[in-house]
Amino acid sequence: MQTRKLGPFESSAIGFGGMCLSHAYGTPPDPATAAAVLLRALDLGITHIDSAALYGFGANETLIGNVLGGRRHEFILITKGGMFRNAQGQREIDGRPETIRKNCEDSLQRLRADVIDLYYLHRWDKRVPIEESVGALSDLVEEGKVRTIGLSEVSAATLRKAHAVHPITALQTEYSLWTRNAEVAVLKTCRELGIAFVAFSPIARGFFGGQLRDVSTLPPKDIRLAMPRFQGEHFARNLGLLEGLSDVARESGCTMAQAALAWVMAQGPYIIPIPGTTRIDHLEENARADQIRLSPTALAKLDELINPSTVSGARYNAAVQQEIDTEELALKT
Repeated sequence: MQTRKLGPFESSAIGFGGMCLSHAYGTPPDPATAAAVLLRALDLGITHIDSAALYGFGANETLIGNVLGGRRHEFILITKGGMFRNAQGQREIDGRPETIRKNCEDSLQRLRADVIDLYYLHRWDKRVPIEESVGALSDLVEEGKVRTIGLSEVSAATLRKAHAVHPITALQTEYSLWTRNAEVAVLKTCRELGIAFVAFSPIARGFFGGQLRDVSTLPPKDIRLAMPRFQGEHFARNLGLLEGLSDVARESGCTMAQAALAWVMAQGPYIIPIPGTTRIDHLEENARADQIRLSPTALAKLDELINPSTVSGARYNAAVQQEIDTEELALKT
């Protein structure tokens, strides 16, 4: 697989988002299946393995530590802190320096690692100045527990403030044909400052795979059920986007998911998409998108077909939207 720069590291051009193996999309796969997916990812040349303390409240990090510990030299170890379980057992964003330190030290134990290659602040805790949280991350670098640091779901202004405290290696946020918020200012800022942009949900949480046509088939605890784009009339309208995507994919000699990934990668050489999956066949399909080069005509068609004017519904509900710090685009209502 080709590579892209991730600070001091050479990352596979397509990474792997580990969340779905432990979190968010209903019942996680059994341990043997999850292990097989992770091991196959390395065999395919994927060196960018993304995790977080939040995913399964530590279960994802434990999985990666147990399964990939013997192949530690083959991949970039990446995880996140600052969002975990509080004393009441509930998910909480907490960016205080003491919490970030504890999250990191606990993650190191679960991952069976001496150092984390890239450690993200999972969400900016708006009760804590970003400079304080990044200062805590910088301390972890100085102590040798972390090699580089990143931020997730922050605006360009917040990114600049953070970068002034300590060099930011990567910014991670949602980016795909139907989520273009990063195009307001974040992509430009990453390019200007030499920061890698890591795109999560580049296949629109599986929607651009083309197989999800009825949300009633989703398991009860699937997070997509709380997302406006997957609800009612919004979902019905968004289904209409798939026909054009299918046509472009067919003309380009690839699958719909591969076309969606290729579009993301074509937006800049500093962009690394990290699709997640629980299936080896989908993992292999995603990895092959590294070889897809969409023509200028195909890219233009996709931009015209799927954009903020044609997508129906917001990406998050109002409560979740309040937790993040990103520039927002007006969408069709």
